[in-house]
Amino acid sequence: MAQTSATATSSPPRRRRTAMDVLRALRRPKVAVMLALGFSSGLPFLLTGNTLGYWLREEGTGLKAIGFLSWVGLAYFFKFLWSPVVDRVDVPVLGGLGRRRGWMVLSQVVVGAGLIGMAAVGPGGGLTAVAAFAVVAAFASATQDIVVDAWRIEAAEDSEEQGLLTSAYQLGYRVALLATDALILAVAARLGWPNAYLVFGLAMGVGVAASLFALEPRRADEVMHSKASLTTPRGFFDAVVGPFVDFFAKHKWVGLLMLAAVACYRLPDFVMGPMYNPYYHDLGLSKDTVAGVRGSVGLVAAFVGIAAGGLSTLRLGLFPTLAVGAVLQGLGTGAFAFLSLNAGLGVFSLVMAGDNFAQAYAGVALVAYMSSLTGLGYTATQYALLSSAYAMLGKFLKGFSGTAVEALTPVHGLLGAYATAFVGTGLLAIPPLVLFLILARIHAREPAMSTP
Repeated sequence: MAQTSATATSSPPRRRRTAMDVLRALRRPKVAVMLALGFSSGLPFLLTGNTLGYWLREEGTGLKAIGFLSWVGLAYFFKFLWSPVVDRVDVPVLGGLGRRRGWMVLSQVVVGAGLIGMAAVGPGGGLTAVAAFAVVAAFASATQDIVVDAWRIEAAEDSEEQGLLTSAYQLGYRVALLATDALILAVAARLGWPNAYLVFGLAMGVGVAASLFALEPRRADEVMHSKASLTTPRGFFDAVVGPFVDFFAKHKWVGLLMLAAVACYRLPDFVMGPMYNPYYHDLGLSKDTVAGVRGSVGLVAAFVGIAAGGLSTLRLGLFPTLAVGAVLQGLGTGAFAFLSLNAGLGVFSLVMAGDNFAQAYAGVALVAYMSSLTGLGYTATQYALLSSAYAMLGKFLKGFSGTAVEALTPVHGLLGAYATAFVGTGLLAIPPLVLFLILARIHAREPAMSTP
């Protein structure tokens, strides 16, 4: 890391990238593919989590059950366990597409099948059946994330292109989140929830098409071919243990601080995630109202947040952007408490815009930071380790969100309980803010520490 910083200091200053530069870059085939793959990665995330909670709440499911069902998302935490296989083994039959593309197509097809299965059984078929199909979709989605993240890092020719691919990925991912958070409500209001899930299950075809159109990255091939086969003891050890040894050899004890900061960074967004849609339902907001606000001011705010996060990362640097993102996330989540006092269209639009801007801005910063910590030869596994750390704590704690709201209800009333929980969750932005400020100080000292 110190060497990288020193090199960057001695190199000529780069031209500042404008928003128009980013938009023009979308005409590049690689960046356009990344945009579609980002959409495909984001599509299943809410359909197996928060949006499913809306459907279940309408069917009369309790908040506690909705909260615990959100543990389906723990698949995103455990993905580091099978990431070495994705890194080193070709998919049977589809292996002819290349290792990265073969895994992408397989995972995307399975995600689509899982979502269509959820549409077929619905809550009427029992929560167990719905949960089973959601688990299939979530595990396949986590696998897709492993390989798409690896493709994004390996396909980039340099750090400038890596920044463009990261922005394109975040843009596609955010569009998918808004589609499965807003557009699906309008579809469900007219066609019913099963048909809405069917439509979005078929939409995974966007990812399949992008995977087939993508070029298999070659940059890491030489490094990967130099490693022993996974079937040998040496190769197995290198695939499973090597990424962790390499990570901590580079970062030493600071690596633990990095993992802790990454694990805490998205807590405000994650912890109350399963309660957003039940909250809107209990506030009396219609699906069309929620969909309209999310798809208008929410969409614009998210795009502005992505652009602001990307430009801030380039001009201010990673650590200042991460610090600002932490503060914005806390404020954005806590602001939902105001809806318990006034759920009018104007207030709802303002709160939604602020939260979407904050989450998009912070998301760009975190992805860029995690991408900078990976090394060739271990790309998929190391990024899976980092993203598993990012998902671990939040995915676990959000399972108790419904229990917390129900426990607060006798004292504060239902809407007051929601408000109290949102304010408390917003305060969870403080620990990652402190951790990244500490990391920024350590990083700033590294060039001086490395100078004789």
